[in-house]
Amino acid sequence: MSLATLLALAGCSGDQDELRQWMEQQRKDAKPSVTPLLPPKKFLPQPYESGAGVDPFSTQKLSVAIRQEAAQPNSLLTAEFNRRKEPLEAYPLDSMAMVGSLTRDNRRYALLRVDNLLYQVKVGDHLGQNFGLITKVSETEITLREIVQDAAGEYVERMSTLQLQEKGR
Repeated sequence: MSLATLLALAGCSGDQDELRQWMEQQRKDAKPSVTPLLPPKKFLPQPYESGAGVDPFSTQKLSVAIRQEAAQPNSLLTAEFNRRKEPLEAYPLDSMAMVGSLTRDNRRYALLRVDNLLYQVKVGDHLGQNFGLITKVSETEITLREIVQDAAGEYVERMSTLQLQEKGR
């Protein structure tokens, strides 16, 4: 029986030699086709030359655009430019905090803290840097209408609120 096993193994080893030869031949015949990488393009820096162009961030350009908008008869800004500015219009809304409210002569007032000073405001007063007009004062918040520029450059109305700040803030 061991003789039969040896003969079977000897027969298998012959098949392996043939298989090895075939594999070696296939390796020799196989030619990989890898395309070489292109070298990177050379970057040539260009100096910025503004020339006679107008700085897109200049305050002069912005003020001209605002005046042109205000000159239109139906403009939201027409009335805003024709009135005297109020003191709280010099501060952005995020620097203000509503700290309380009170009612006097059947009229509701809100108490605003700005730069550690308290101000009383009511419906009809202006505040904030976006032509904010107070439209409603409640016990817990102030609602105001602002005029802001949208993505297309048109002036539109936006409603904002200032909410009562908790004592810990």
